[in-house]
Amino acid sequence: MSLQRVITDDRDLQIAPLFAQRIDEDVIPKGRLAENPMPASVAAGIVRSRLLLDGRAALNLATFCTTAAEPELEQIYAETAPINLMNREEYPASSHIEQECINALANLWHEDDGSFVGCSTSGSSEAAMLAGLAMLRRWRERGGTGRPNMVFGTHVHVCWPKFCNFWDVEARMVPLAPGRTTLDPALTAEAVDENTIGVVAVLGSTQDGRYDPVAGIAAALDGVAAGRGVDVPLHVDAASGGFVAPFLDVDFAWDFALPRVVSINASGHKFGLVYPGSGWCLWRDPEYLPKSLIFDCNVLGGHHPTFTLNFSRPASGVIAQYYQFLRNGLAGYQLIAQRCQEVARQVAAGIRAIAPYEVLADGEDLPVVAFRLRDPEELGFTVYHLSEALKGDGWHVPAYSLPPDLEHVDVIRVVCRQGFTLDLAERFLESLLKHTERLASHPFPLPDVATALTFQD
Repeated sequence: MSLQRVITDDRDLQIAPLFAQRIDEDVIPKGRLAENPMPASVAAGIVRSRLLLDGRAALNLATFCTTAAEPELEQIYAETAPINLMNREEYPASSHIEQECINALANLWHEDDGSFVGCSTSGSSEAAMLAGLAMLRRWRERGGTGRPNMVFGTHVHVCWPKFCNFWDVEARMVPLAPGRTTLDPALTAEAVDENTIGVVAVLGSTQDGRYDPVAGIAAALDGVAAGRGVDVPLHVDAASGGFVAPFLDVDFAWDFALPRVVSINASGHKFGLVYPGSGWCLWRDPEYLPKSLIFDCNVLGGHHPTFTLNFSRPASGVIAQYYQFLRNGLAGYQLIAQRCQEVARQVAAGIRAIAPYEVLADGEDLPVVAFRLRDPEELGFTVYHLSEALKGDGWHVPAYSLPPDLEHVDVIRVVCRQGFTLDLAERFLESLLKHTERLASHPFPLPDVATALTFQD
């Protein structure tokens, strides 16, 4: 979660005249508890009024997360929110549903011999921490000495550098290159050594939605094992792609069908179609999840093995995932993924038709479109100006620079997830054209790159 500090604006929250007839006070304190209770309807009304300035989820093209659900699923969320998933003695049915979901994912990801082990998590960030810990502990228990390192591309999610920071693991980051925004197998093989606890391949970069060449990376690591005697496990961060590739890219090798892949994580709350707070982590065999990391917890009754960074957690995300598995099946997930990809292709085609833009990713892997301005200096505006301008029509699209060594490339990303229809895509393209023409006719003074602040400043 984001870190928060003391509130510098200590003015009380003005609630009159909206709630003047239902509560005696005209103001309520901000950043501290009020002296007295208030009616539930008033509290709910204040909460809703304070959220009015939040953006509209349907127009948020930045997030990979699910932002819409059917009424039946909304009801399931409400009914299962009080269930503590950790209390398996009191809620055995929820625990069995979790087990069924993990088995379904193991089957989807081609773990066919039944020796897998897995767990639900609060999301892929926690799953990444667990997978990283398993690789780190296994490396140590196999006699690893010196400072451990982990190899991944500069395009990985922030959770991987975070893992390395938290557990004092050297992050060996393989840079990108012009024309290549994925992890290079040859450079990966060069980066590993006897202290490498594992390599992370990404199935769907957050920058442009592209898949790392997982099979090529696995083959390169097989070559390292054969030639140098260094056996390095491969983890696949399939936060988004784990619920896309099995339905759109059935011939793309990335999962447990590759013997080098020892663990996979995915986010249920992205293309798994449930709300934020749902993730999964699976290991192909208990060999890759050291027993020393597993706790036998009996504080709630019974004995249950656990591997988690937290404890109490609502069962809603797991139950919602089970609902979506039942609701969609293989054919339903495939249809949704295909529709998302169709929208991405239409968005990419529409952007190509607007002269100043170059499309860098057109939804061929994840249904994500990334594009850049061909010549910001000549046009007199940047993608950052464009991102701000689009907010005027309600669209939230992120502008950012690509990772090293492509940090000089500034892009905008559009995530075409469920709920972003072809009609909405057409409205977005209309807004894009309108603001492009306006910005081009009223250019902004561009900052001098030499005097711009950097993170080091």
